[in-house]
Formats: sequence, structure tokens, C-alpha cells
Amino acid sequence: MRNYPERSSDLQSKPMIILKGGLFLLLGCLSAGLLLSSIISLRNVFLLGLTIWSFCRAYYFAFYVIEHYVDDSFRYSGLFDFAKHWLGRLKP
Repeated sequence: MRNYPERSSDLQSKPMIILKGGLFLLLGCLSAGLLLSSIISLRNVFLLGLTIWSFCRAYYFAFYVIEHYVDDSFRYSGLFDFAKHWLGRLKP
């Protein structure tokens, strides 16, 4: 039987956090570039930008706005936990 090291739930290393953010940015730029290279038009560039901006604002709302302005007792570890909590509140 193999002994696996304990998994940490949070990334603690500041350089690794910065690297992770940079890799997300690189992945987003590469995928947007590949997507737009096949269907380039001003309309598609605008719609892709609007889509990205809208999802970023929704993510910001789900974590920062809810926690700081709506209910400061809720903490979520991800969007699935956020959705489960709010969908659970809809049940009678």
C-alpha cells in the first residue's frame, strides 16, 4: 500500500499562487486567440470580451459582494458550494 502525502486544501506559497494566476491568464489569452483566429470579426471580439467580463463580474459578486455586503457569515470554497448553499435555501 502506498503512502501518499497529506493533501493541503489551500495553496500557501506566494510564488506558486502568482505562477498559478499567470498560467490562468496565459491559458485564457491562448484560448481566446485560437477561438478568434478561426472566426475573427469585430462582433465576435466584442461578444467574447462581453462574455468574459460578465463571468468575471458574476464570480466577483458570488464571493466578494455576498460576503461583504449581503451576509458576512457565509464563506464558500468554490462556485459549487455557493450554488449548493443558495439552491438549498430555495427548498421548502
